[in-house]
Amino acid sequence: MAEEETNVVLNDNIIRCPWCGSDPLYVDYHDSDWGLPLHDDQRLFEMLILEGAQAGLSWLTILKKRQNYRRAFDNFEIEKVAAYTDADCLRLLADPGIVRNRLKIESARKNARGALHIQEEFGSFATFLWQYVNHLPRQNSWESLAQVPARTEQSDAMSRDLKKRGFNFVGSTICYAFMQSVGMVNDHLLGCYRHATIRKIGTT
Repeated sequence: MAEEETNVVLNDNIIRCPWCGSDPLYVDYHDSDWGLPLHDDQRLFEMLILEGAQAGLSWLTILKKRQNYRRAFDNFEIEKVAAYTDADCLRLLADPGIVRNRLKIESARKNARGALHIQEEFGSFATFLWQYVNHLPRQNSWESLAQVPARTEQSDAMSRDLKKRGFNFVGSTICYAFMQSVGMVNDHLLGCYRHATIRKIGTT
C-alpha cells in the first residue's frame, strides 16, 4: 500500500495514523489520548459511554461534543450518573450539546449502575476491563489500516460479559474501539510516531 494511504504527514512533518486527518482536534486526540493505557475508573467509564454514543456517527462528531458531555454527565462520575432519575434523562434529551438519543442517554444510567456492581465485585472497573488483555496492553504491528480488525476474540468476550451484566451499546465493535482508545491494544500503525511511544509505556 502506498505511503499516502498508510500515513498522514502534516506541516510539522510528523508521521501519524491516517484516520486522524488534519482536523486540529482530531490530531490532538491522536497525539495525546488515543492508545494511552488508561486505568482510572471514571475515565474508563467516560470512554465506554462516548464510544457507545458514537454508534452510527463519526468519532469526530463525539469528540467535538466531549466537553459538553462532561458538563452534562457530571464529568462521568459513576455514582452520580447511576443515581440519575427520569427527570435527569429528560434534561439530557433537551441538551443540544450532546447526541439527543433516548436509548443512548438511558444506557449511560444503566451502564453506570452496572459499573458500580462491577466495582463492588472486582474492586475497580479497571480491574474488570483490563482482565480481557491479561492486564497488559497488546502490542500490535499493523502496517496499514486495512490490517486493523474491527473486533477480536477479546472484544467479543468483553461485549458478551458486559451485556450479561445489563450494559447497553457495548457490541463487540464498540468494545474494540474502546480497547483501542484506552490503550488495551496498541493499534497505532508501525509508521506512526506514537507507536513506539505507546509500546514503551505499555511494556515498562
